[in-house]
Amino acid sequence: MSDDPEGERLRLWLVERSYDDRNLITLVYATTDGERYHQRERSANLVMGSGDVTAAMDADPDELAAVEDEERRERYASEAERMAADHDPDDVI
Repeated sequence: MSDDPEGERLRLWLVERSYDDRNLITLVYATTDGERYHQRERSANLVMGSGDVTAAMDADPDELAAVEDEERRERYASEAERMAADHDPDDVI
């Protein structure tokens, strides 16, 4: 899985996880260059019981949003690179 193939799915790494008062977990996965991300919300109860939060996910390029903020882009890149170095894509986090 490549970070920049043409017409293929991209590998994204978990860079952020947050909880809110509605019992939702927001997960943000980003490319290792920090340029693009995918955000999803899951029920905390569902996530805790299923163990489906993995170190990485694959996504179609058209499902990704651009990271506009330079500081956030650098943070996402740093965290994605760390996750890629420390974990296998299917590691449950």
